[in-house]
Amino acid sequence: MHRRLIVGAATAIAVVIGIGVVVFANQQGWFGGRAKRLLTQAELAQQQGHQAEAQARLEELIATFPDSPWTDDALFALGGVYEAQQQLVEARSMFLALLDRFPNSPILARAQERLGAVNISLLFSPTVTDLDTVHEVKPGETLGKIAAVHHTTVEFIRKANGLKGDVIHPKQTLKIPKGRFSIVVDKSQNQLLLTEENQFIKSYPVATGKENSTPVGAFTIISKVPNPVWYKQGAVVPPESPENILGTRWLGINKPGYGIHGSVDPSTIGQQVTAGCVRMTNADAEELFGIVPLGTEVTIVD
Repeated sequence: MHRRLIVGAATAIAVVIGIGVVVFANQQGWFGGRAKRLLTQAELAQQQGHQAEAQARLEELIATFPDSPWTDDALFALGGVYEAQQQLVEARSMFLALLDRFPNSPILARAQERLGAVNISLLFSPTVTDLDTVHEVKPGETLGKIAAVHHTTVEFIRKANGLKGDVIHPKQTLKIPKGRFSIVVDKSQNQLLLTEENQFIKSYPVATGKENSTPVGAFTIISKVPNPVWYKQGAVVPPESPENILGTRWLGINKPGYGIHGSVDPSTIGQQVTAGCVRMTNADAEELFGIVPLGTEVTIVD
């Protein structure tokens, strides 16, 4: 009898605990239910162009079910909603939250890709973020002088401030990047990581050297050439030639003959096929060229 009482009590406790776990799991949206319905409703609203409704559903899901299996999808979708409405700071916040809270999410790579796109849009927009400062033009200043003082590029200042040319006026305010950019090339992943003051900006796919010929170490960008000429074993290959493997941009590092450049064959990106340089698509090389100034640190790792 005593044994049966103990077994019965243990069974009752197990049932209570089991019910409690089920209730908690349901509250957190682990079994789908309301959390999944909110995500589905948001996706449908977004497809129909009802961004405000989609935003409301996603915000409710994230606030009510912070640990649900659907919350990472909700953060990603809400970032997309903000991005579609050109609320880029809010979009960046959602993608950053996803990366921080769900490091094992299956959509992590997609979130990082979207974050990179949003970060670049923010860099080249008039929006001043925590990574920017505002410079008031003084008499006699030029874009070149301002860029040199702030360790940025003239192209960056033009694009970020919507300037058509190089004409500026005293007391005019200009958005300027506050931090210094740096580059890390991971040869094992064929990825180039761009950061500003150690904050992620964007990751680019690249090609690196065959037979491990891309040098490893800490380097500095010492030259920047648009539409470079390729000097091939004594031959001169002009910029417009389809045989010019340097593409549309060259960023030379302080190791003679090596640098980051564009490509005439984007199908090679992601492979170890170069003679030692880091190769990007022309579009990516042009984007990076406009962001990083001379003196930018480049670290290459195996």
